[in-house]
Amino acid sequence: MKLLKALAATAILTLAAPTVFAQSALKDILDNGVLKVGTTGDWNPMTVKDPATNSYKGYDIDIMTELAKDMGVELEFVATDWKTLVNGVVGGNYHLTGSASISPARMKAAGYSESYISVEIMPFTTSDKVDRFNGWDSINQSDVKVAATLGTTFEKLVKQWFPEAEIRAIEAPAVQQQEVLSGRSDVFVTSNIEGATLMEKYKKIVPIEVDSPRSPTPIAMLLPQDDQVWINYVNNWIKIKQTRGFFDEVAEKWGL
Repeated sequence: MKLLKALAATAILTLAAPTVFAQSALKDILDNGVLKVGTTGDWNPMTVKDPATNSYKGYDIDIMTELAKDMGVELEFVATDWKTLVNGVVGGNYHLTGSASISPARMKAAGYSESYISVEIMPFTTSDKVDRFNGWDSINQSDVKVAATLGTTFEKLVKQWFPEAEIRAIEAPAVQQQEVLSGRSDVFVTSNIEGATLMEKYKKIVPIEVDSPRSPTPIAMLLPQDDQVWINYVNNWIKIKQTRGFFDEVAEKWGL
């Protein structure tokens, strides 16, 4: 009887396995020869879109190019924005996203790969306003306008950190730093990674002096939550590439 039960269980697993695989993004990618990646194109140096050529460059772009190459498929970038990033992967508009911060809100609807880089959050302003601020508490004032791109983790953080300030949620494709550069807002927060890039590009952007950064956050790719076959594939690919130093090489290339 035990032997029959064991054989029955094995038969069920054998029959179930192809069904699970058939539902996986991995099969769709291999069958159609295309890996579709959702990317915003507005997070320098992770993903930057050139409107003139409709092409992308950055850390994320190099990572995804390597993943597609190792899979032996073509790579297609699908334009998205932060407020619809999760919806796009849940709805099947793309197989995974580029780098996104791991957050409880996103975990309710989507799955994540293993993390391969992390960021810390810093506040920034312009050189003509920097004397107004000294530490995190100086931002949380009623006469301070804080810009944040709608749908990003930054929007949630500034609402939590600065309840006394005026929060200005900016709709993509507008970006939060431009609101501050234009003078319409006073402060924005972003990762140490993007902040360093923005300061190099815009000499007027300067960091606000604080005791320490906030909200150290792991970064990973968003994937369909119930697609364990695809999640396992991506996670094992990340482990292989980390072991061979690929992620370190790409990070060094982009100054991370």
